[in-house]
Order: sequence, then C-alpha cells, then structure tokens
Amino acid sequence: MKKTHLLYCLPFLFLLNCKEEKKDTLSEAQSPEVNQVEKTNSLTTTKIDSAQVPAALKYKGNFKDGFRWKDKTGEYAVITSETGVYINENFPHENDGSDAEVFAQCYSLENNQLVWKVNDFVKDCMVDIDAEFKKNTLAVTDLDKNGIAEVWMMYKMACKGDVSPSDLKIIMYEGKQKFAMRGETKIQTGMENHGKPVFAGGSYTFDKAFQQGPKEFRDYAEALWNKNMKD
Repeated sequence: MKKTHLLYCLPFLFLLNCKEEKKDTLSEAQSPEVNQVEKTNSLTTTKIDSAQVPAALKYKGNFKDGFRWKDKTGEYAVITSETGVYINENFPHENDGSDAEVFAQCYSLENNQLVWKVNDFVKDCMVDIDAEFKKNTLAVTDLDKNGIAEVWMMYKMACKGDVSPSDLKIIMYEGKQKFAMRGETKIQTGMENHGKPVFAGGSYTFDKAFQQGPKEFRDYAEALWNKNMKD
C-alpha cells in the first residue's frame, strides 16, 4: 500500500514543482530593467546617456539628459546641456559679470539635421547665477495620441543677490510647434507667528499655443510645474 500511495503522489509533486518554476520565470521576465525602452501604440522612447549620443550630434556645455524616440514622422534624439557659470566672449559685458546658458537640441536621426533648438541664458551677472534644468523633467510623450511626440523640459534662470523667486519655464515641442509655460519658483520667505510658513512665487502663465492646445497638454504641464516649482 505504501508503494502505491507514493506512485500516485509523484506526478502531483512533479506538476507542483513545474508550476513553481514557471511562476519564478515569469516574475523575472516582468521585472523592470535600467534604461528600459518604453512603448505605446504610437511611440517608442529610450533614455540615453552621454556615451550613447551619436558622434554626429553636437551640443554645447555639459550633457544633462537625453532621449531617443520613434514616432510616425521618423526617428529623433533630444539632448539637454548646461554651461555652468563661465564667460561667453560673444556677450557684451558692461559690469565684468559672468554668464550661464542652457541648451536643448532636437535632431533627426535619419539625416542628423537639427529640427529645433532652445537656448536660454543669464549674462553679465555680478551676483548669484542660476541656469539649470530641473532634475528628471526631460520627457517624451504622446498625450494627444496623434502619433507625433511631445518633448518636455523645465529649467530655472536667475541673477540675484537676495532670497527671491527665480524665473521658471516649461518648454514643450510637438513636432516643430513650440509651447511655453512661464512663471516663478516657489520659495519660503519666513514664518507667521503661529508657525505657518510664508511663501512667495509659484505663479505661472500659459502662452497662446498652450491655451489653444489640447487640455492634456495643460494638465501635464500643471502637474510638472506643481511637482518641481520649489527653488
């Protein structure tokens, strides 16, 4: 009787073991990977670092962030970079101040041609300079599901010697159309008598393109702003 019972149990144990192994294999396959390619029905995007920028694509300053993507219009790459504080000899300097610039450049990967470029700067500044992209705000989306990517970036600019808000901007391109959201960073300026913090800044305005564009664009921009507006 014991031998018969054992023979009946063996197939059951084998099947149970197979199911456990299958479950583990599926779990490993679904785990996220670093720099994983993201896909939607109309868009494929890949985050890139400085070593993955094609040699033919030029940029100024220090590499900050980058993406490659493919949509229905072709294959592209965007690179953001910053100069830090330096002297740009092409800028007029009446006060012997310093300069700082930010850049974003979009290239077609089919012919390595520049599609659009963003260049903003602080020049001839005698006090503290800020010209930098907000961390992890470069993004490529297709919010309106039209098969054409939207490219988002957010950066702050300032030349100031006091505690005050900095200029803050969100720039987005869909194809070659530019959208801009402009305002100020939000900073704490003090405390009320009962311990409640007092803030300044944080306001913004949409340009005409945003105002007339899809609601999805404004919703995304506002969420991005609220998450990153603190100085």
